[in-house]
Amino acid sequence: MDNGHNPKLRFGMSLEQARQSSGHSGIADAPALPVVNYALVGKQAPGLLSAPAGALPRASAVVITWAEAEWAALQHVFCAGGTTMPYSDRSRGTWADWQQYSKNMPSGAASSWTYWGEYRLVEVSGKNVLLFKSNTHLDWPGAAYLIDLIKLMITQVQPAVILSIGTAGGAKTGDHIGTVRAVSAGTLFEAGQPSQNWPVYECAWKANDSTLANANFKQLLFPVPTKTSDLQALASQFSQQYGTHYTLAQLDPNGLNLGDPTPQIDDQTGGSASLLTTSTFVVGTTAGTYQAFTSIEMDDAVIGEACKGTATQFGFVRNVSDPVQNAALPAKAQGNWGSAVYDAYGFYTSYNGALAAWAMLA
Repeated sequence: MDNGHNPKLRFGMSLEQARQSSGHSGIADAPALPVVNYALVGKQAPGLLSAPAGALPRASAVVITWAEAEWAALQHVFCAGGTTMPYSDRSRGTWADWQQYSKNMPSGAASSWTYWGEYRLVEVSGKNVLLFKSNTHLDWPGAAYLIDLIKLMITQVQPAVILSIGTAGGAKTGDHIGTVRAVSAGTLFEAGQPSQNWPVYECAWKANDSTLANANFKQLLFPVPTKTSDLQALASQFSQQYGTHYTLAQLDPNGLNLGDPTPQIDDQTGGSASLLTTSTFVVGTTAGTYQAFTSIEMDDAVIGEACKGTATQFGFVRNVSDPVQNAALPAKAQGNWGSAVYDAYGFYTSYNGALAAWAMLA
């Protein structure tokens, strides 16, 4: 995680913590992210705007993301789509013209947590959009501080909508790696409570699908470059690292880690479809325990909670960076394999998620 935690996945660590640790597993001959031809869908590239130092500017929308690979994809789509971005940038921790936001830091948190996150202002289709790479998470420094951050954004930025984008674990057995699922509802997992008692935070925000529906939009998407040979090599590395002897068929049931020829973008915003937000070790598996949800991640329902009772709406655009796991494997192996797949491919899945979020605002 970007906050200084041990980046290696441990049993009991959340998958979101694993997703924060990009750069440990990789693939050979990995292609760069492509130039974004915004004109294909009749749009201009986002405009780069200046923002005041140390203060969050007003904006119509906030797009918030979390891990380094997600940040790289956000930077590429919203700030630098005119050139390619190399695979090595997936673990990059700084970007030019982004500013740290550390005003109004509350007391009582861990001493190593010294800023809320980093921000940059852009223009999308004539409206200001605040990009934010968060250093504040549900698991660290905690839910109360994440709520504080979102309330600060609501007060200072006064956005009509906050979009959280980034990687997630799969919940549905049909979702291949790279599937993008967008919703405007989040369910907060509570251990020891029956699922019907888990709190749900939802709003009526509906994405603008006119750009997504453009006949040329699919040409902008980048198929996740999965190959059986690369996955086999990844499985071999995995077995060597953890001293296991799982076959690729065991680690990758039904080829879920092979990307679709055209990444699937599923917009269910404005309806009752919900993702699942967890703060503990929860993984979607072939047993289908969490099939009712669109994906599993670790922040978004708390954003919904913070927005409740305000004029700010929210949406969650999550890409499946680690599909559902083989329920027959030990929980530790499931999580470790999910982390390895994310490390290798989360950069690419995040690109298509960021592109979908841009399209919803364009």
